[in-house]
Amino acid sequence: MKSITRHEVPYVADCAVLFEKINDMPEAIWLDSGKPTSLQGNIDIMSSAADIIIETRGGESTITGPSMTRTSEEDPFAIAQEILDPLLPIEKRYESLPFTGGLMGFFGYDLGRRLIDIPSKAESAVDLPDMRIGRFLWALTVYHDRQSAEAVFHESCPASLKSDIIERLSGIPLKDNTHETNFSLTRCFSATTSKKEYLKAIESIKRYINSGDCYQTNFTQHFSAPYEGDEWIAYQRLRKATASPYSAFWRWPNQALLSMSPERFLKISPQKSTNTLLVETKPIKGTMPRGKSAQQDQKNADTLLSSQKDRSENVMIVDLLRNDISKNCTPGTVKTPLLFALESFPNVHHLVSTVTGELAPESSPLGLLRDSFPGGSITGAPKKRAMEIIEELEPLRRSAYCGSIGYLSANNHMDMNIAIRTIVASKAVMHCWGGGGIVADSMANNEFTESLDKIKLLLNTLEDSIRPTPPTPPTPPTPPTL
Repeated sequence: MKSITRHEVPYVADCAVLFEKINDMPEAIWLDSGKPTSLQGNIDIMSSAADIIIETRGGESTITGPSMTRTSEEDPFAIAQEILDPLLPIEKRYESLPFTGGLMGFFGYDLGRRLIDIPSKAESAVDLPDMRIGRFLWALTVYHDRQSAEAVFHESCPASLKSDIIERLSGIPLKDNTHETNFSLTRCFSATTSKKEYLKAIESIKRYINSGDCYQTNFTQHFSAPYEGDEWIAYQRLRKATASPYSAFWRWPNQALLSMSPERFLKISPQKSTNTLLVETKPIKGTMPRGKSAQQDQKNADTLLSSQKDRSENVMIVDLLRNDISKNCTPGTVKTPLLFALESFPNVHHLVSTVTGELAPESSPLGLLRDSFPGGSITGAPKKRAMEIIEELEPLRRSAYCGSIGYLSANNHMDMNIAIRTIVASKAVMHCWGGGGIVADSMANNEFTESLDKIKLLLNTLEDSIRPTPPTPPTPPTPPTL
């Protein structure tokens, strides 16, 4: 049995202060609850200095570790299990801790091509791996409900790294922090798809639905803008504008993920009372913008709650996810304890349902993730046909967007988001997508507006950084020729 050690850290409500202490370390990653602003989040987890990194591109994965690099064409989820296994099993007394060493990172939407056979038509918008995960041997966990924080170290964590982390978290300055960084876009975001093209694609999806090809297809549009400066500054601005419970920040050379996701994909947590692993998924389907006044805001919320179109859209995805998690859950345990709950965020109201089950003894968290991937709320139903239609109509691949960001711990905890409201920063360009589920009674113009409502706060926040062009000084008059 593997053991861990724990080191108490002073609690702070805004964990950006804590992340600053490790942000200069390699592979620094923050799974952000959005506290103190977010109403739904509770636990923050951050780490750094992964000892192994797996990057998957197409059919090949590169595994990089201490004095070792190798490639493999094996299933990426099997490779992930292979690097997690040496950290198992964790002593039973630590089963309630969220993270005791394990994997963190992202599984991009396009990793789904390894699992579901779809045509390859769309071009790549971003030079990002299809999957990038690291093995992290320590984590700082902040519990906002009980206002406490601790650093947790797996027994495999090197003593030098443990000492460095404790010193950093004790507040001893280790570097010169006087150098200020900044961030700015160099122009506004531009859309890859015109409104006319977007509306035409929605009508194509509706024809597929009416002909019986599918019930629902998630359709998105892509925006991009060049930038300069520090992605960490950009992330802090985004979380002030729209803090969300399943947010994440992860940066590595020339690339970064800045996720403001409001949606949980899959969570696994041990249940002491039944000695089982509880599976939870919380799909979002149904969106309405926030009102400018309290009265208008309540009216918008009531309209969403009573919308039959949004309810039917939601229940389609609930049925898909019930089927997906049933592949790895004990028969008879999959339930839907909550349908169409209203959750409100700074920019929109959402309808959120909850589906639960008990993980079967012969299954594993990575097996559940693999067999449910990508999340049904961002594909449509049935999943394979919806993904084929997406591939036909979206000109660019989604990259990390609509994939999942999160962690898998050595003590069987897992929490993965749906990577919506997510900025992908790559080689001095920021990429953002927005979209929604299209059903038979969708109105194309309304869907176009909804896709913008979901991300305009992100785009506007980043566009506020654009430096105004200084006025051109007047040209002095040409002196007369003598």
